[in-house]
Amino acid sequence: MSGFGFTPNEGVFGGPINEGSPMLATSALREGARKFLATHNDLPVGTLDLARISEACTIANTWIEDKTQFPMSTFNSDLAWTRREWMESSIPGWQKLVEPLAQGMAQALVKVMGQISPDIPEEMRASFNIESFLPVMRGFMGSLIAGQLGQSIGALAINVTSANDVALPLFAKNGTHLIPQNIATWSEGLDLPEQEVLIYLALREVAANRLFAHTPWLSDYLRDLITAYGKGITVDIAAIQNQAEDALSSGELDINNPDSITLAINNGMFQPEQSPAQAAALSKLEMALALIEGWIDHVTELSATDRLPSLSALQETHRRARITSSPTQQLFASLLGLEVSPRKMRECANFWREIYILSADSDAESAVAIRDHRWEDPTLLPTAEDLADPVGFLASTTVPDDLSGLL
Repeated sequence: MSGFGFTPNEGVFGGPINEGSPMLATSALREGARKFLATHNDLPVGTLDLARISEACTIANTWIEDKTQFPMSTFNSDLAWTRREWMESSIPGWQKLVEPLAQGMAQALVKVMGQISPDIPEEMRASFNIESFLPVMRGFMGSLIAGQLGQSIGALAINVTSANDVALPLFAKNGTHLIPQNIATWSEGLDLPEQEVLIYLALREVAANRLFAHTPWLSDYLRDLITAYGKGITVDIAAIQNQAEDALSSGELDINNPDSITLAINNGMFQPEQSPAQAAALSKLEMALALIEGWIDHVTELSATDRLPSLSALQETHRRARITSSPTQQLFASLLGLEVSPRKMRECANFWREIYILSADSDAESAVAIRDHRWEDPTLLPTAEDLADPVGFLASTTVPDDLSGLL
C-alpha cells in the first residue's frame, strides 16, 4: 500500500478522530520489528569491536572539529550497538514520525464511508453503522500500518551502519553509535583497509549527530511536512462510491471484516489522488531529506580529503548502496509515495560545497559559520530552485558586515 495520507482534524461527526491515544502503538511496532529481526543473526558487540569503533570515532571527531560549527557532545559509552539496540532505540522516533499518516488514513476512510452510506440500499443499511465504524477503523489502520512499519524498521536494523545512517532525527537522546555487524557486511568485498572503512562511517555518524543535536526544530519540521502532505490530499468520492457500492453489493467488501477492508485498500479502492498542496508538501520533504544527506556528504568529504586514501572508493560504495538498496528510500516510497532521488542528494552536496567555497574568501572558519548558519531555522534553507544558483542564494541571504552602503 502506498500514498498513506490525510491529517487528523475533526472526525465525520464533529469529534476528534484521536481519542487520546496513538494509533501506532510502539508495542505493535516493536513486535513487527522483532519478528523480522528474529529471522536474521544479531551478533553481540565484542570488546575488540568497541575498541576499534572508539578509536575511529575519536579520529573522526578530531578531523571534523573545524569543519562544522556544531560542537560535539561528550561521547557516550555505548559507541557500538547491536542491530537490536538500534531497532529498540529508534522505534519511538518512527512512531512519532508516522503517526499522522495512520490518523489521517483512518479519518479519510471513515469520511468516505460516511459519504457513501446515504446511497447504500435500504436493506443493507442496518448493517452499516458508521458511528461504530470510527474506532474500528482506527484500530484497523493502526494495526495495518504498524505491521508494515515494524517490518521496515526490522529491515533497516540489518542494513544501517550507524544510529543516524537513515539521516533522520529519530532519537530523543542524541548520541554516536556504530553497528559493527552491519559495517562488516557493508564492507564485504571492498578490499579496503578496515580502519579507513570505520573512520569514513564514523565521520558520517559524527557529522549527522552534530547536525541533529543542534537543530532541535528539525524533527518537528519533518513531521509538520508529513502532516501537510495529509492536508493536501483530495479523494475522488464519486469513483470510490461506485467501487464501494459494487463491492458491498457483490459481497467483496464487508465493513465488519478487516480482511475484506485490507483487500479493498490493497486493490486501490481508497487510493487518494495527489493534489497540488500534497505535491508541494512532498517536494519540501524531499528537499529537506536531500539537504540533510547532502550536508553530511559534504562535511564528511571536507574532513577526509587528503586524509583517507580510500575516500573516493568509499564514497562510491555509499552512493551505490543508497541507489540500489536503501531501506530508508524504500520505506518513504511505501509510506508516502516519496522517492528522494540520488541526483537530488548529489545536487545538495554540491550546493553545500559551493556555499563553503564561495564563503571562504576570508577564512575557512567564516565559511563554515556561513554554511552552517542555514540550519538555524527552516526559513534559511535553500529551495530546489536555489540549488542551481548558490551565488545568487548567498548574495540574497547574507547580511554584509558593513551596512553603511545600505543607508
